[in-house]
This record gives sequence, structure tokens and C-alpha cells, in this order.
Amino acid sequence: MGRRVVTVTVGALLALGMMVVVGGASPANAATGTIVSLTFDDSNADQLPAAQYMTSKGMKGTFFMNSGFIGAPNYLTLANVQSMVAAGHEIAGHTISHPDLAALSIDEATRQICNDRVNWANWGIPVANFAYPFASSTTAVETAVKNCGENSARGLGDLKTRFSCTNCAVGETVPPPDPYFTKAPDEVESTWTLADLQKSVTQAETKNNGGWVQLTFHHICAATTGCVAPSVSSTIFKQFVDWLAPRAASKGTVVKTVGAVIGGTTKPAVAGPVAPAAAPGVNAIKNPSMETFNSATGLPACYLAGGYGTNTPSWAVTTDAHTGTNAVKLTVANYSSGDAKLVPSLDLGECAPTVTPGNTYTIGEWYKSTAVTQFALYYRTANGLWQYWTSSPWFAASAAYTQASWVTPPMPANATALSFGLNLFNNGTLTTDDLSMVQTGTAPAAPAALRSGAVTAIAPASESVVVSVPPTGKDNGPKKNRGDKITTHNTVPAPNGPGRPSKGGKSPQTGIAPGDVVLPPFVVSPELTRG
Repeated sequence: MGRRVVTVTVGALLALGMMVVVGGASPANAATGTIVSLTFDDSNADQLPAAQYMTSKGMKGTFFMNSGFIGAPNYLTLANVQSMVAAGHEIAGHTISHPDLAALSIDEATRQICNDRVNWANWGIPVANFAYPFASSTTAVETAVKNCGENSARGLGDLKTRFSCTNCAVGETVPPPDPYFTKAPDEVESTWTLADLQKSVTQAETKNNGGWVQLTFHHICAATTGCVAPSVSSTIFKQFVDWLAPRAASKGTVVKTVGAVIGGTTKPAVAGPVAPAAAPGVNAIKNPSMETFNSATGLPACYLAGGYGTNTPSWAVTTDAHTGTNAVKLTVANYSSGDAKLVPSLDLGECAPTVTPGNTYTIGEWYKSTAVTQFALYYRTANGLWQYWTSSPWFAASAAYTQASWVTPPMPANATALSFGLNLFNNGTLTTDDLSMVQTGTAPAAPAALRSGAVTAIAPASESVVVSVPPTGKDNGPKKNRGDKITTHNTVPAPNGPGRPSKGGKSPQTGIAPGDVVLPPFVVSPELTRG
């Protein structure tokens, strides 16, 4: 795959201390033979048997893990990881939630890298090396990796295989000339045979001072069918380990962790830049009128489409806007359970508005719908995971634009950000525009379209306010056309919906109180596991 070449202006990065702690590996010297590192990405649960098999053969691997995935279904638990550490395997960084770092602002990328190290340090597992999700990076991101305290970072696709890079070198130099984008073959996939794995080693062995070969695995599958890509069968993996084990004696080829090759001390974890909260009286929502769009997703910039359960949602851009020229229309069909909704992105600070524990916030959203709707609310915890929190009372269907407004309960003690959105939990349509979130007790500034004399009223929790406002025609970014389809992710669970009353026999129309329903913390798109 190789390094993505993207020109990015490097902003002011977080000033980081460079103190070191005891326990890091010694600096690596120039290689005298072939070194193989068996590396594993993304915290997949099926890597645990592979780690155990390597241990039985006296081998140690490097596991590039996303701290946000730990404990999620089909991912490793913290107890699993601790057992791997006890067996001598290296745990390394791979961000909190596996985003494409080159596509983020440098502050958001830095939060993903730095705060991932903070999570591991808080679990008593300091990490010192890193791998780029999707092997995607920029010079600014590489600088962030270094400033966050990592000693190295791995790419993919820069060493020779029969699948790509046929004119590339067969091994990385030790020490690598660029430790923050070390070269490695493409990730191992189901198209790789045992012979392909062996060739990656033997072609390096034939070279004098054959260099370093990092082989990257994702899923190690015991079943012959139904395994999530990219994957390799456990049979082939074990055959390769069995073939590799005696080569230290016969060929001088040794298996080492990335940390053993790179060396260096393990630096303290430091947090990424903190996204400030909106000032009192200021709408904290980014892109509130949905006028700017993300060309990669088709969604308004800083928004995520999601839901759960059994239903068929689709989103499209519409010019039937409350203000400006765009709004988003959700259509739900084939409804059986769950919901669908559009919410501010569940990120680490680029889009999700920052909150203060204990404060309450007045949230609002203008809507038209053919069915009842309600707010679903989520908050981000201190370690970067998102948690379902609560839902509001229902708001009635409305043929004309209506403002749903609700005052949240006090934010939980460990909350750092809030996301919310109106949902559909029936067949029908819901058009939304103009989100707002203001700390309760402060007066929000009127939207530009309302400054000619009209006043926006904030409704009690069970009411809504109708204000008819002509569009302003403002233009804040690239436009989507009416009827354009929107790419969606079905990754935002919530328990609210008809027939799902909260505890104590309360009516679902009153919403679900905080703590009535508890879901495990989650991160967005853990299914994005390539690289």
C-alpha cells in the first residue's frame, strides 16, 4: 500500500515532555541476519489463540491494538491482553478507534495517537511503537506520532511480495532510516499461501545482511469459511510458525518483537490537545445548518448516520431546509425494531461538542416528520469511548418545521463530550436541520435568519415551537444535490423505541432516564479493520 503522500501544513502541536521511564528495550544495532516480526492489527479476538501458539514455540509477537475496541464483541478483552503481556508479547499503539489519520485535522489525529497511549498506560500496559491505520499518514501525522512518545511507526506495502511492490527491497534496514514509517510487505490476506509467507523470509535470507521483515496479520481463522477479511487460516499460520521456529539455528533468522528491533526507552504517555467547550451562550454544534458536506461520506461535515435493530434506513440531501439551502431527509422502511438517526460525529474533539460534568445543556433540532421522534443522547468518556446515555420524551409528528427542544439531565462525572439527534423508530420520514446545544442558563444568539425580528422560543421538554423562516441562501461549502444518496454507517446503538419502556413501568413516551439502560461503551466503525 505504501505511504499516502498528502501535503499538510503542520499546526502548532502539543508541547510534550521527553522524560523516559525504566524498562524500555536497548537501542538496536545494525542487523547481522534476517529478522522477522510477526505483527497483528486491530485487537481481534481470534488473535489470542495465535499468540498462545507462538508462545508454545518460544516466539513473541507485536500486537498493534486499538484501545477503544478492547472488550467489544469479537475483540480482545483487557484480561486477554494482560495474559499476552504476561507471556512476553508486545502491545503497541494503533489509535483509539482506527480512523484514517491523514483525513483528520492534526489536532484530532494527535488525540487519536496520544490518548491511545494514555489509555494503555492507565491499564498498566505502556506502549512504545505504533502502526498507522490503513497505512495512511502524512509528515504532520508522523511528527505527531513522535511527539506523542512512540519510538516507531509501521506502514504497509513497501517490501516485495508477488502481490505488489515487485521491484521493492525484500527487507527493511535495521536500524530503519525512517523509524516513523518503517517498511513492511502488504498485510497477509486469504490469497497468501504458506509458500508466500515462506518466500517473504527466504528472499530476505538470500540477501547479505537480509534485513527486517514485518509480517502483518489481522484475523487468524479456525473456520474455513465465513472469516472476516483480511484473514489467514489458523492452519497456514501454525504451519508457518512451525517452519519458522528452527530457522534461528539453521539460517540465523530470528523472530523479534518490533520493540526489540527498534529499541529505545518507553516514554511517558501524554494527552493530546483538549478541544475547548463553547463559550456560554454560543451554539456548540459544528456545521449546525448542514451546509457543508463531507465528500467521502455524502453526509454533512461533522455528522454520523447510524442506528440499530431491524429496519431499512436511507438518508438523502434535500433543499427543503429550515434555514440555508440544505437539510437531510431520513426514510425508514421495513421497520421491525431499533431506530435510525443523524448525530454529530462521535469523535475525540474535532466535531463532538465538549461538555462540563454536572452541567445541563439545552439541545434543539428543527424537524418535519410523519411519525413521532425523540432525542437519543450519547456522551464520551475520559478514555475516548462513547456511551449511550438517555433519551428525551417523544415529539409529535409535524408537517411543518418544528423545533424540538429539551434540557438534558446533569452530565455524568466522567463525561467529556455530548452527541444527540432526533430519531425514527417507525416507518416514515424525518427531515432535520439547524441543531443547537447551549449550556443551560445562557442565552443563545439568534440564527442569522431570525435576526430581523423573529425570536426563537425554547420549548419545555414535552412541547415544540413552530417558527416559519425563509431560507437565507447562505453558502458555507460544497453542495450536495437534491436526491443525492448518503453513505451510512450502522454503528450507533441505542435502546429507545416503541415497546421499550424504562424501568419502573414508565411509559416510553416519557423517554429513558439516565442509568435505566446500560450498554457497553462503544466506538464508531470498529468494522474498519484493514491496516
